[in-house]
Parts: sequence; C-alpha cells; structure tokens
Amino acid sequence: MFKPNNDHLQGKVFSDFQRFNSVVAKRLKNSWSMVFYEQVFCLIREELFAPLYSLEWGRPNFPINILVGLEIIKHLFDYTDQELLDQYYFNYQVQYALGIENIGEIYLGERTLYNFRERVVRYSKEYPEKEALAFQQFEILTRNFLGLVGLKTDELRIDSTLISPNIKKAGRLSLAHDVLAQAVRAIPVAYRSENLNKVLEDSFKNKLLYQTKNSQLDSRLQAVLDLMSEIYVLSQNHKTIADLEKVKILLRFLNEQANCDENSGRFKAKASKEVSSDSLQSAYDTDATYRDKAGKKESGYTATFTETCNSENDVQIIVDYTVEPNNKSDVEIFQDRMDIIKDNTNASDIYADGGYYGENVINKANSKGIEIQLHYTDMTGKTAPEGQLPAHHFVFNKDMEMVQCPGGQIPSSSKYNSKTKITTSHFPKEVCNNCPHRCNCPLKEQKRDMVVRISKKSILASQVRETVNDPHIKHENISKRAAIEGTNSAIKGCQGAKRLRVRGKIKCTLQIGFKVIGHNFKQIFRALTKQIKKPKIKTKGLLCPNPN
Repeated sequence: MFKPNNDHLQGKVFSDFQRFNSVVAKRLKNSWSMVFYEQVFCLIREELFAPLYSLEWGRPNFPINILVGLEIIKHLFDYTDQELLDQYYFNYQVQYALGIENIGEIYLGERTLYNFRERVVRYSKEYPEKEALAFQQFEILTRNFLGLVGLKTDELRIDSTLISPNIKKAGRLSLAHDVLAQAVRAIPVAYRSENLNKVLEDSFKNKLLYQTKNSQLDSRLQAVLDLMSEIYVLSQNHKTIADLEKVKILLRFLNEQANCDENSGRFKAKASKEVSSDSLQSAYDTDATYRDKAGKKESGYTATFTETCNSENDVQIIVDYTVEPNNKSDVEIFQDRMDIIKDNTNASDIYADGGYYGENVINKANSKGIEIQLHYTDMTGKTAPEGQLPAHHFVFNKDMEMVQCPGGQIPSSSKYNSKTKITTSHFPKEVCNNCPHRCNCPLKEQKRDMVVRISKKSILASQVRETVNDPHIKHENISKRAAIEGTNSAIKGCQGAKRLRVRGKIKCTLQIGFKVIGHNFKQIFRALTKQIKKPKIKTKGLLCPNPN
C-alpha cells in the first residue's frame, strides 16, 4: 500500500546528530549530504511512484524517497549494490542525506531494493506511452537546480556517446550457442530430443566454442542452425512452445541470421554483409544494436545529452537526456527530442557537431513554436566539386523557383517539383555561353537550351556550410560545444556509464537517468561551495631585461 514518508520533516528530540561535537556537526552541515538532503531528497516526489503500489491494500511500502535517493547516491559515487548497502548501514553522511538522524534506525533489505527496481521497469514496459518515472523526477530536480544557482538555458549544446550494457562481445557462433542453449532450457524436458539435451552439457559448449578452428566455423555454425531447426519445427506444431519468450528470441535469430533453403528445408547462414545492424546482439539483451562509429565496433546503445553552455553560468548542467539503440542516427534523435528540449528550457540557440545536421532538423528548428537557431562546428556529407558555384549563390523566391543566377541572368522558365524537391531552370544557350561563370556553373546542355537542376537539400547545406566555414563563427561554435566532450567523459569515467551493470533499454535508460542527476548534483554542489575554476586571463608577456 502506498504511503508517503514525511517523518524526516519532524526533528527528533534525541538523535545521533545532537551528540556530535559542534565542529563535527558544522563540518557535516557543510558537506554534500546537507545539500543533497535539502535540494534532492526533499524534492523527490513520491506521488510519481504511487502507481507502483496499491492505494488501499497491503502493508505500507518502504519509504520511496529513501529508495530513489539511494539510487541517485549509487550512481553519484558509482557504487555496486553491496557497497551501496554498506554505505547506507554504516555511513552517517548517507543516512543524513536521506533524512535519517539515527544510524541503523531504518533497516533496508537487499531484496527491497531489487523489488523497487523491478516495479519501475515493469511499469515502463506496461505503459510505454507514458513518460518514464525517473525522467519526470529528473525534470523536477533540474528545474530546482537551474533556479537555485540562476543558470541560463537560452544556449545549449548537444552530443551523444556510445554506452555498453552488461553483455559480452560475442562472435556469431558464440551468439548462436547462447540463443540455442537459452531456448533449450526453456523448453519442457518432455519435448526435447536427445540432441537438444546434449546442448546443455558442458562438453557441447567446450567443443563448439573452444575447440573449433577457423576452418571449422562455418560447419559448426551450420550444426547449431540444424539444432535450431528442431526447435523451429516444435514451435510450428506446439503453440505453448512458440509462446515461450526464449523460443521467440531463437526464431528472431533464425529470421535475421539465416535463410531457409526451399529444396532441403534447412536453414543456411546469411553472409555477414546481409545481416542488419539492428539484428540480435545478445541472447540476454534483445534491445541492443550494432554500430561501427569512427572505427569502433560497439553493441549497445547511444546516450544523448543536452547541456547548458551560456558563458555567464558558473557551472553547466544537463537539461535533457535520452537512450536509444546505437544504430539510430543523431539526426533522428535530435528531431525527436527538440520539442521536449524547447518546452523544458525555452532555448534559443543549440550548438552541435555536423552529425546533427539534416534538412528535417533545420526545418523543425525553424518551425513555429520551436524557433531555435542551430550552430554547427562542421559539416558532414558531400561538398560541391572544387570551383563549382555553390547552390546558395542562385536566387530563389518563396516558392523555390529560381529568379536569378549568379551571373545576374533571369531564367526563361523555372519550376519546383514538390515530390523530388528539385528546382529545374532553363536558360537560353547564347546567354550561358557568354556568361563569365560558364565553366563553374552546374548546368547541362540540351538541344534547345541550358538547364540547371538544384535540390532544396543542396541549397540548405550550401548555406549552412558557408556559415560554418567562416573562421570567427567556427571558432565560437567550437568553443561553445567543446566542453560537452568532458561531460561525456565524466559520466562514463567517474560514474561508470561506459559499461553499465544492467541489460535492456529500459534498465539502461533508468541508470543513465540517475547518473545524470548525480552529475548535475556535483555541478550544483560546486557552484554552492564556490569550487569553480575561474578562466585564465591571458596577458601580454613582458620582456626580461638582458642581465648583461
């Protein structure tokens, strides 16, 4: 039964804190735990988590604000669960941060912590259309942090980084074995053949994975596929088998990694190039995807952070985060998050690298209700051939019809195709042949006249590229965006986000959310305690007098 925890609001007559020496008590109040209690713990909205419990029946729940507070502390210091429980039991700073005045006063069982996480994950699975509970709590705390130290959110920067769930980097044969073994365990013994029972023996795994030469890989993979075929046949004949979750994973593996030969009825492995990047990467994490980014091959997810970057702010904090499969492009992620970012921050400028450039992103940023100016540090994609006139040097009207070329000539006709998004313009031959830009113009000669075809996409890219290549603008954009790389490193290095201890998109998103709250708390604590690095002032050097 849901019951809010307000006991911490009423001070106790006798408590461990009252027995502290005055110097020790003052030091505790100046530590992180006092700030955490006032600016995090007291703002944990327990009502958000009320749907996880019955409102009428059962015993009262363990205090939710303590459980949520512990999750934040866990990721603030990158504790393991065992370390977290030890800190809770024996560290008075942690107890004080959670509103507990007497150490050991409230017992917390390890299973209680796990049950709470399971409830949160189950709720997210049952109500995917609703905003995640952890993200709602993040928004509440972020608004408080912004107001607490007066941070401006008009200027933001965005970047993504790859994160790995708790899965091994499995080769194709190893993945096939894990999928097969997991499915065999799930199938009742009565349905298993002798060959399927052998899959669960240690000797089968050792021979398959550790006693296989490179020349035998194809034949061993085919042997596994043949065993999977038995399960495929079972699933076709028995609905109870087909409904097993582990068997569904096996059927997905077959669909993604193999083709069924019509003549023999056997499954044959697809060529590696035919396997999609969103194919199954682990038998234990069905959400993870594959990506080759800058030569690094990763299986997992991508975390995208949006952070304040106004130079007047004492510190910068993250105002938005999301976790997506790592094969989803930065453009798609940015486009999906733009409304949320605008609603929560009312930002007017966002700084990003070229990976976030796209026509749809530009159009959405300029749309009514959004109106965000995007600043790029570089541009990806093809550039115009050297010497060729840039697309934006041609003049177009609001209907995307060309009205003038760089040579000052007016086309005899111009029409924009809304389906192909290409403008086709015609010019008389004699006009183009006498034009000084003839050699650099992207025209094509036809029987009757000259034609110039320019896409809307290339015009937009040309305009942005010219802006990006301006030395002063480029320097400012890079300066504004660069520090978010340090934020990525801090969250991945200091708070353990590089390799998470959980599997699955929902669990990974939950952990990243608590890590982001922890990171923001560190920044706010720095601001409140004036632990801020002041920028170095560059001064002209003085010539040292010659001693001779």
